[in-house]
Formats: sequence, C-alpha cells, structure tokens
Amino acid sequence: MIDSRTAPYAALLLRVAMGLLFLAHGLMKVFVFTVPGTVKFFASIGYPGFVAYLVIFAELAGGAALILGLWTRWAALVLFVEMLGVIAYHFPHGWVFTAKGGGWEYPALWAVALIALALLGDGAASLSGRPKARPKT
Repeated sequence: MIDSRTAPYAALLLRVAMGLLFLAHGLMKVFVFTVPGTVKFFASIGYPGFVAYLVIFAELAGGAALILGLWTRWAALVLFVEMLGVIAYHFPHGWVFTAKGGGWEYPALWAVALIALALLGDGAASLSGRPKARPKT
C-alpha cells in the first residue's frame, strides 16, 4: 500500500537527488572535460559527436527541471533515454561498474530510478504550478 501522506516527499527526495546528480554530470562535461573534449570522447566511442551536445543539454536542463519540479515526468523520460545509451556503451564491460570501462549496473539503477520518478510525478515542493491533491487524514 502506498502511504499517500509520505509519497509526495519520497518523490521530492528522488527528484532532487536525481536532478543534482544529472546537473553535476552535465557541469562536469562542460567545465572539467570541456565541451570539445566531450564531443571528442563521444566520437571516440562510436557515437556521433553531435550527440554530446544533446547529452550535455539533457543533463543540464533535465537536472535543473527535476530539481525545480518542472516537467518532471518528461525530464525523467528524456534522461531515461539517455541512460539507455549509457547502458549500451557500458554493457560489453560487464556487470561491475568498477571494471575497466565501467559496468552497466550503475546506469541501469539510474534508469530504473528515472522510470520510478516518471511514474511518481513531481511530488512535494515542485514549481509545476499544478494543484496538489490533499492527502486524506
């Protein structure tokens, strides 16, 4: 049974945590690896270079949207699609993410969390502007 009193806070916790992680990864691609470096890396692993720009945008905009609670379901679904690409890249490296090249279980966990968030929706403290249902007391 879902506890309707605490479920909005669970969605909030998941939404903000995922948003912060994606924002951090997007910023790392911009400021640490640099945009040209990220494009070069994507090309080196067989993805078209332009995909790096899409990923950076998705991580920055999607992460910010999740943190703020704007378009949560759509942002989570877009980021889920990105995670499918990450899983495809890491799959040949095996299960353990600490293996050379990283394994696929960590991005798979992100993908599952994103689907859970898409199913849950905005949760508490979102800026979506949609009225929230009041829990039954």
